[in-house]
Amino acid sequence: MAQTLARDIIKVSELVQLEKLTIPPYQRPYKWTTRNIHQLFQDIQLHKTQSAYRLGTIVFHHDDEGMLNIVDGQQRTLTLVLAVYAIIQERWDQLERQDLSEQLEALEEPIEAFMEAQQFSSDISQRNLHQNYLEIKRLVSRSEFTEHHIDFLLNHCEVVIFSLCSISEAFQFFDSQNARGRDLEPHDLLKAYHLREFSEDEQTLKAETVAGWEALESKELATLFAEYLYRIRRWALGYSARYFSKNEVGLFKGVNIDQIEHFPYVESLRIAHHYVDDYNSQYHRKIDGQKKAFPFHLDQMIINGRRFFEMSNYYQKQVQAIVNAEYGESSRFMDIELTHQALNILRTLNHYPDRLRIGDKYVRAIFDCGLIFYMDKFGTVELSSAIEKIFIWSFRLRIKQQVVQLATMDNHVLNQNLFRLIKDATLPSDVLSMPLQSLTNADNKNNSRKNNASKDPLVKLFKEMNYYE
Repeated sequence: MAQTLARDIIKVSELVQLEKLTIPPYQRPYKWTTRNIHQLFQDIQLHKTQSAYRLGTIVFHHDDEGMLNIVDGQQRTLTLVLAVYAIIQERWDQLERQDLSEQLEALEEPIEAFMEAQQFSSDISQRNLHQNYLEIKRLVSRSEFTEHHIDFLLNHCEVVIFSLCSISEAFQFFDSQNARGRDLEPHDLLKAYHLREFSEDEQTLKAETVAGWEALESKELATLFAEYLYRIRRWALGYSARYFSKNEVGLFKGVNIDQIEHFPYVESLRIAHHYVDDYNSQYHRKIDGQKKAFPFHLDQMIINGRRFFEMSNYYQKQVQAIVNAEYGESSRFMDIELTHQALNILRTLNHYPDRLRIGDKYVRAIFDCGLIFYMDKFGTVELSSAIEKIFIWSFRLRIKQQVVQLATMDNHVLNQNLFRLIKDATLPSDVLSMPLQSLTNADNKNNSRKNNASKDPLVKLFKEMNYYE
């Protein structure tokens, strides 16, 4: 493969005028949406002061007829072509810079020739190309998209291209690249993103800040994000939270305090960010030994860079402490003495015979996430009552359903969303007063026979708490 592989780094202006560039018929439809378009333009805005910005990789098969067939990178290539063509149509005759005007004039013909030569038979491709082009035209027409942005896109944004003469080798190379990509978990992508978001004056803090992250096994990080942080944040927003994938990492990308404008909504974060740093750096701390942690909350906007890693380390410890306390045998929970009823709930959940079934684990996950979110908001205030309420709300699903799947769990949360209630609550009583109907034998699908129901430890708890008639 090495003898037939050519690698190069080219500018966007060079990519869009490559001769005999084509999209082969075996390519999938063009599926990028306006969300991807806005991400591209946000990246341009964010990195416009850099000397160069890498947009990704494109793999070509250079066939016997000299055609450059796009094996990997179709979505990116088509989007860049649309962007440059939209700039030509909307901005060319308004440019003050003669060099940019001449450059765009030279790009118009090869771009039109490329687009005319392609066959977009898929309705999906046609729809997305049309919608994305209209959105790009709107973006490049705005006054804040300056000639500097145009120059940056054309002459400072780059792609890495790999060109192979053998189609089998091209696909083999494509597969090997994707295989490497599949090894990256969503939390790995977040690590790479937030490392890049460290400000210049925080570079010396990188090793110390990321140390807690690096000390954790990949499986621990995957569990933290997929089973707790992702579910809580999504449910609190009122959205489904079934799978945490690479497409969902945007949930953990927020604002860069040093780069974001002084929008009103950012000011509270900015104040907290700088106040905590200032407090901890004062010479008094060398005397009193005090240290103030950043006031993280599970549903707050993410601060990119250093604070993201601090947040991850903080919640890894918090979640682990709460889960350990749930499974502990002591009458105390996080230094709080629980009521007999709350303690009985936790001990039953830890020992009832069917607790290891897949469906029961899903329901336990709802309970755990609910308790974690409540404590993140209100601490240990009214904790025993919260345990009772969250138990009745979550485990009524187990009693009512014979089979509990991931979708069942998700739908249960969204149908009567305790997480939204906690998010919007100002007092514990706002959560604890949530109305819940009692169950009857007619509701009980988990124990279809009356005798079986009477033996179920979960039903017994419901009866003790007057939630089962």
